[in-house]
Amino acid sequence: MERPSNQQLRKLIGVGNYQFGLGVGPVLFNRNVLIECSRKTGRIRRIYHRNLLIATLRPKDGYLALTPHGASIILSKFRNSLNLVVVQRDVSNAIETGGDIFAKHVVRACPDLRPGDEVIVTDEEGVLLGVGAAVLSGREMCAFKRGVAVKLRKGVKEDEDANSEN
Repeated sequence: MERPSNQQLRKLIGVGNYQFGLGVGPVLFNRNVLIECSRKTGRIRRIYHRNLLIATLRPKDGYLALTPHGASIILSKFRNSLNLVVVQRDVSNAIETGGDIFAKHVVRACPDLRPGDEVIVTDEEGVLLGVGAAVLSGREMCAFKRGVAVKLRKGVKEDEDANSEN
């Protein structure tokens, strides 16, 4: 792991701003982050903050795949992030441990979300539950009563469950 060059840092900030909204890039990426590059291509692969993975730069499309730690950094500054999906409180336990989000449980979602967009999932009180990818658009998430709305990649309690089993 190494500190990013000025050019690499500008790229990360630009991708963060584009993907999550203006102003998010500098909050997520600053001089304190460390990057891990691909040995083959030299491209940025993983971004760490305080030795915790905050995001992975996907080689296929150049977008960021957040971890719960990265999402918590965004939520600490932006309570109404562009990529926010709010779910009912009564399903929060299932989501925290890695369950997908069904449309009938979505309380609110950014109407501009598109399928495939990276999303941050919280409960109605703003507690972070996990991160994943939208399956439906934001409008569809709120309108539909059936089907998967978000394919969760990582719940906030998944690491705790794995550690408790060992």
